[in-house]
Amino acid sequence: MAKLGSEINHDNGFNRNEDFNKNLLRKLKAKAGIIKLGGGKENIEKHHKRNKLTARERIEKLIDPGSYFLEIGLFAAYDMYTEYGGAPASGTIFGIGKIHGRDVVVVANDATVKAGAWFPITCKKNLRAQEISIENRLPIVYLVDSAGVFLPMQDEIFPDKEHFGRIFRNNAVMSSMGITQIAAIMGPCVAGGAYLPIMSDEAMIVEKTGSVFLAGPALVKAAIGEDADIEELGGASMHCEISGVTDYKMPNDDICLETIRNIISKLGHTTKAGFDRIAPKPPKFDSSEIYGILSDDRTKPYDTYQLLARIVDEDSFDEYKAGIGKTIITAYARIDGWAVGIVANQRAIVKTKKGEMQFGGVIYCDSADKGTRFIMNCNQKNIPLIFLQDVTGFMVGTRSEQGGIIKDGAKMVNAVANSVVPKITFIIGNSYGAGNYAMCGKAYDPRFIFGWPTMQIAVMGGKQSSETLLTIRLGGNKDKISEEEKQKMLSEIQDRYNRQLDPLYAAARLWVDDIIDPIDTRKIISYALEIASNNPNIPRFNPGVIQT
Repeated sequence: MAKLGSEINHDNGFNRNEDFNKNLLRKLKAKAGIIKLGGGKENIEKHHKRNKLTARERIEKLIDPGSYFLEIGLFAAYDMYTEYGGAPASGTIFGIGKIHGRDVVVVANDATVKAGAWFPITCKKNLRAQEISIENRLPIVYLVDSAGVFLPMQDEIFPDKEHFGRIFRNNAVMSSMGITQIAAIMGPCVAGGAYLPIMSDEAMIVEKTGSVFLAGPALVKAAIGEDADIEELGGASMHCEISGVTDYKMPNDDICLETIRNIISKLGHTTKAGFDRIAPKPPKFDSSEIYGILSDDRTKPYDTYQLLARIVDEDSFDEYKAGIGKTIITAYARIDGWAVGIVANQRAIVKTKKGEMQFGGVIYCDSADKGTRFIMNCNQKNIPLIFLQDVTGFMVGTRSEQGGIIKDGAKMVNAVANSVVPKITFIIGNSYGAGNYAMCGKAYDPRFIFGWPTMQIAVMGGKQSSETLLTIRLGGNKDKISEEEKQKMLSEIQDRYNRQLDPLYAAARLWVDDIIDPIDTRKIISYALEIASNNPNIPRFNPGVIQT
């Protein structure tokens, strides 16, 4: 076993880093608390007066008491749709939790936010829920309470491949795959949205509060001149006793949720993926020290081995090709007992055998080649991969180009793209350029992808990008513009670019599943692997053409 990490002095540098990172987390948690109120306390009170539970209350009653709920997309739509008053968490809450000990995806419309209406990012979030259900063969429960598509933005929700209709297409595909889908109509369910619960395997409806129809009373009156109320058009009694559209009539939210729990408890069991797990050991060093290791300045190096020593099980670290390609760390290890392959960017400046210095966080030819080989090995051994990103990209310059950095980078990207074992990605710092791709960014189908509060995702760093954009904007006029004007233009460009580098900007658009507390990384990896193990269908790894 390779020795991993060491005791750390809690000096001024450590304390400064710790204060910086804890302050980032404190601000993040404060924003999360506001988002969890959905449409606000006043709307929650109105909801309760209608004898309805809120979306979060419904989820809490649905999952096993005291169990962990891995929420996805809490920050979806953050600072978006402000012209319409915003859409906290995109008006939909979803995640994975346990029901009678089984892992289940739960999706709940938050009717305190614009009556649960669907914005463009709401659609993307629901598709992500279905994707997780499909990839991990998990049952999915829909708690429906929605006014349907947010009409002012219908052109961005309705017609395209990854828009509203894709959800119903997925309902059909998931059913054919044998993935259990249960829907509870706990509020309005209108127009095209009516297909989601009815295309599920079983649908229940709550009396007096639930309704489902293609057209509501106003539209029916306008279209055909008929006067009809909500209950006779699409209420619980009508659909359970006349149309037969729904399967169960429920007197209230509580009994509805308990019925779902009972159905889930009776599902048949399936085989697992067979990922290796033994009794876990805690890390050798305190995980809370991560706050003091991670630098308060993203341009400063730090030792990634020290981070890993506070995440992986003690005495479980076997490093692969430790002597070469040192700007990427590749190792077999265990996390909470699970066998994993780790691919992590080393942020410390390293020295090669030839005595040359290499920048931390940069992928060189030898590190790309090492990463490629290790990813292939993990696929051969059926070992899930954990990527820890803090990467500024591939090395540039004459020497790297002549050394074949494009070819070596392409090999690593190829291996990541064709990897068949579960991949779980954490963006802990920089995620720039093609480094994002090689280290399994969102485009490369990680089963889950999370960010730390220190993450940044962009084509390149803020300083380089801003200066490049300024040069383009100036064009041939650079000699005609004063230095003061240039600085003003540069400042405007930097401000805009820095807004896009904010972790919340990425989380709002679901480039990551969530922004997490760094010390929860180990817990989340363990639960993500437990979720992934529900799908036993791991295809044979075929890397395609990799040039040597």
